[in-house]
Amino acid sequence: MYLIIFLLVPGIGAQGGKLADLKSILNADCGLLVNSSRQIIYASSAEDFAQASEREASIIQSEMSQMLA
Repeated sequence: MYLIIFLLVPGIGAQGGKLADLKSILNADCGLLVNSSRQIIYASSAEDFAQASEREASIIQSEMSQMLA
């Protein structure tokens, strides 16, 4: 039986955490659930909220993809 462990990683983005700091702990035996909700939900308080939130989420997703490549 193979057990995969996932760790919740809060605080990426607005709280000061950086995805680059996670690179040293990435491996096949541990999955990471990255939380960056504050960075996304507070991307804008104007009428462009949906676009700003989508842009922030896309930036984070792109950074994560580059780290995993």
